[in-house]
Amino acid sequence: MNISFPPQIPGLGVGSGPAPPSAIPVPIGSHGPSHGASHVLGHAPGHAVGHVPQSGGHGHGGSHSSSGGSTLLGYIGIDTIIEQMRKKTMKTGFEFNIMVVGHSGLGKSTLVNTLFKSQVSRKSAGWARDEKIPKTVEIKSVSHVIEEGGVKMKLTVVDTPGFGDQINNDNCWEPISKYINEQFEKFLKEEVNITRKKRIPDTRVHCCIYFISPTGHTLRQLDMEFMKRLSHSVNIIPVIAKADTMTIEERQEFKQRVRKELEMSGIEFYPQKEFDDDMEDKSDNDKIRETMPFAVVGSDKEYQVNNKRVLGRKTAWGIVEVENPNHCEFAQLRDFLIRSHLQDLKEVTHNIHYETYRAKRLNDNGVKTRTPPDHKHYYSCCFL
Repeated sequence: MNISFPPQIPGLGVGSGPAPPSAIPVPIGSHGPSHGASHVLGHAPGHAVGHVPQSGGHGHGGSHSSSGGSTLLGYIGIDTIIEQMRKKTMKTGFEFNIMVVGHSGLGKSTLVNTLFKSQVSRKSAGWARDEKIPKTVEIKSVSHVIEEGGVKMKLTVVDTPGFGDQINNDNCWEPISKYINEQFEKFLKEEVNITRKKRIPDTRVHCCIYFISPTGHTLRQLDMEFMKRLSHSVNIIPVIAKADTMTIEERQEFKQRVRKELEMSGIEFYPQKEFDDDMEDKSDNDKIRETMPFAVVGSDKEYQVNNKRVLGRKTAWGIVEVENPNHCEFAQLRDFLIRSHLQDLKEVTHNIHYETYRAKRLNDNGVKTRTPPDHKHYYSCCFL
């Protein structure tokens, strides 16, 4: 697939000079200048923020500048930048694209519906339950706009029916890899236009939930091959599906075995250790990595338990409560995926996976590019 690149104009080319003094943070997709946090306050290079002449100990009620320890003589309003970014995001909303991969019968659609507490999976878009398994891997996506607390999110769920369901599953990851790269290509084509859209539609896959069968034994060769081949182009989050089919002891042993197999094979899943920004990040992410793969149960049915309506699965022994941490790790997956790391998933996709693809494509076309940046410092001023 060839791209026709526009001529490089001095000062406007890829990776050109610093942003103008008026540069302000913009959300990913609202493609203004994409530079580091040093421009977050819009000051010109070489001018210290808040550095004012000192006069005889005045500055009562002022605040301290972190650059040189000098004191501001009054309130400036720098702290309102967060509120400005919040308002902008509230108006424009944002996009999140999630892919689910695993063989049929593992509850992929049900889990996604449970995560977002709405019918967002492909089955809610007119797919029949008795539909035949495809002979080859297909890519099906469905998008919904969901809103909570005034924040709108365009959620796209990408399903992969047919994956791992054939007698011969050789290279069945190739259509998935192709789809992921096609979304990078679409974004790149928009980026290299001289006249770009104010907000480039983002169809890039931000997260891939990979469903592992609850065998209690070892990972299949297909599991290992898929994660090894795609872990460098998409954020993979492995989960053990239908965890209620195992005892707690079996579940823990299986989780440890899976982690060990992945480590021995050199397969890293999200969040990767190399992307930890500081000790606080490392501490938080280490706890998550020790818990993964999450052992989950999905259900969109409600039952009455102790005078409360809960999502769960009814068995002969009682109700398996989906959001009860004593029953499964669904709540931990939801908190991790949506409440703590959603923005980071988008940043890693943009600043690591997409930048790697972009650099290769531009180099193939003879365009000089800079080295892909560290994932958070490149867009440290972005807000959703």
